[in-house]
Amino acid sequence: MFDKLEALEARYRELEIMISDPDLPKDRKRYKEVLQEHAHLSNIIQVYEEYKKMRKRLEETEALLEQEKDPELRILAKEEMDQIRLRLSEQEKELKELLVPRDPRDDKNVIMEIRAGTGGEEAALFAADLFRMYTRYAEAKGWKVELMEANETELGGFKEIIFSVSGPGAYGDLRYESGVHRVQRVPVTEAGGRIHTSAVTVAVLPEAEETEVEIRPEDLRIDVFRASGAGGQHVNKTESAVRITHLPTGIVVTCQDEKSQHKNKARALRVLRARLYEMEEQKRLQEESAIRRSMVGSGDRSERIRTYNFPQNRVTDHRINLTLYKLDSVLEGDLGEIIEGLKLSEREEAYKTQLQ
Repeated sequence: MFDKLEALEARYRELEIMISDPDLPKDRKRYKEVLQEHAHLSNIIQVYEEYKKMRKRLEETEALLEQEKDPELRILAKEEMDQIRLRLSEQEKELKELLVPRDPRDDKNVIMEIRAGTGGEEAALFAADLFRMYTRYAEAKGWKVELMEANETELGGFKEIIFSVSGPGAYGDLRYESGVHRVQRVPVTEAGGRIHTSAVTVAVLPEAEETEVEIRPEDLRIDVFRASGAGGQHVNKTESAVRITHLPTGIVVTCQDEKSQHKNKARALRVLRARLYEMEEQKRLQEESAIRRSMVGSGDRSERIRTYNFPQNRVTDHRINLTLYKLDSVLEGDLGEIIEGLKLSEREEAYKTQLQ
């Protein structure tokens, strides 16, 4: 680890010299790359410099202890050494985490798709609960949520709901939500008061830039039709709803929430672009399957990742064996403790992989 830190520190000094070059800003692309790399390394080098100061302080205190004869001063020196060792241990852990490569997609916006699975109307109602939970979490983070498509049931649930979340670090946090979410509770439709188990599937797709995914017009079939809401009632009388079929892959995207056909088409293309981008990422990650299996944020939609037990006010994330007895506050958007636990587990696994 320390050989790598020394190399990074040398690179950091090189970058500082490059930034001071008055000709660098003339090449805007290169200038931006250098500034980004410098900013990334700055956090690591700052902690490493503090670590080296602490190591030097420990050595000085150890030397002082060897020469000191006064019993009281020796006790004080030993106490200080214990505190320094504790701080060094914390800094080493922090440095290990900082050395784990960051996923370049973490700052992307996301498109989330929530679909009711087993459980009928109860699953649809829980899909609505999850949508509300993610909306509250996004609001607390200062992110923007935009509804893109919703298939609502008569009781206010969702058979399917698609929405985007925009803001710095959105994918970095929300990517851990991909998978099957299981709920255990007494449904509002159950007269006998028995606990039922239902399931909802969540997919989290990093939103792709237009330059990242090529969509050729000749690969698309675009159909327009009248939008309809729950129960089949018409939302409007014009053909504003849009269905886009990507012929090479068979992916179908429908958007009808806007009254404008143009806006529905633009939203549908955003969803299609995200799904195509995700397909390419899945292909790439399958080639790294051994690493992918060890990551908690693998995004496997068939994996049961979490259980929400209402009678016990309990939520359990099965990937890291984390159980919290505050389901009510989690459903209000208090996901911080779960997401941080998942991030920590993934960083530890990634660091172990680096050492192999």
